[in-house]
Amino acid sequence: MNDTATEISRRKAWLMAARPHTLPAAAAPVIVGVGFALHEGLFAPLPALAALVGAALIQVGTNFANDYYDAVKGVDTDERTGFTRVTQSGLISPSKVKQAMYGTFLLAIVVGVYLVYVGGLPILVIGLASVVSGIAYAGGPFPLGSNGLGDLFVFVFFGVIAVMGTFYVQAAQILAAPFSIGIPGGTVTMHAFLASLPVAAISTNILVVNNIRDLKNDRKAGKRTLAVLIGYRASRGEYVGMLALAYLVPVYFATTEAFGVGVLLPLLTIPYAAMVARTVLTKTSGEALNPALEQTGKLLAAYSVCFALGMVA
Repeated sequence: MNDTATEISRRKAWLMAARPHTLPAAAAPVIVGVGFALHEGLFAPLPALAALVGAALIQVGTNFANDYYDAVKGVDTDERTGFTRVTQSGLISPSKVKQAMYGTFLLAIVVGVYLVYVGGLPILVIGLASVVSGIAYAGGPFPLGSNGLGDLFVFVFFGVIAVMGTFYVQAAQILAAPFSIGIPGGTVTMHAFLASLPVAAISTNILVVNNIRDLKNDRKAGKRTLAVLIGYRASRGEYVGMLALAYLVPVYFATTEAFGVGVLLPLLTIPYAAMVARTVLTKTSGEALNPALEQTGKLLAAYSVCFALGMVA
């Protein structure tokens, strides 16, 4: 193999490790947070852009952490039916993946310095908690993903906190002085929390599909995901329940005086959601659920764009 082919293979391996198909989970909460900020008249472009970059870095850093820790702990084996993991397969050495994990989280912290300047102490706490949790998802003495807490982690950090945090830094830029110690008025609202729930729900469903696909292998490896703990039937019920939550929120918003009927725009994605759900409810193989995993990510992206546009409209 010549040097050029080797370099291309190396780039492809790193792309596999970064898992770009998961980036909708990073972009979606920022899109919704920006849409809500526009609705409230509190849009601030620089904090929104920094939130997007920071969220993407935390997502990629978490992907590196999962790849590394699941390999060194023996969770990933040759029987795995999901996407190729570069550490377990030997494409990239464990030490290099670990270095990439820490380097990516360090970059996220650098971006976070600006957000802390804008949003103050609350953003410092949220940012550090996000980084620590990203590592603790698969690493540390009590890995969240291996002890039934992965779904809760995704719901909270990649949904609620990500959407509300995106809105918060924009609102703080306009309503508060730099580096405030407390929470400025108008930066944390009930509507912002409710707007975060659909993103939290569909982001969680990405993990649900992943864990249903890997249920048998995870059980053999001693990885106690929520799917392992509650089984196929309840996990599928979780998937449907999360979809129901996602589609009830815009319906509720449409009944309030603060939003118009445009907020119902996400309902246009229901047929696509139903198609993906049909696969999740009937299949267990990687051949069927790998596409469903990517499709759930696409659903998250489409829903979030529609939701943001609907709030602005």
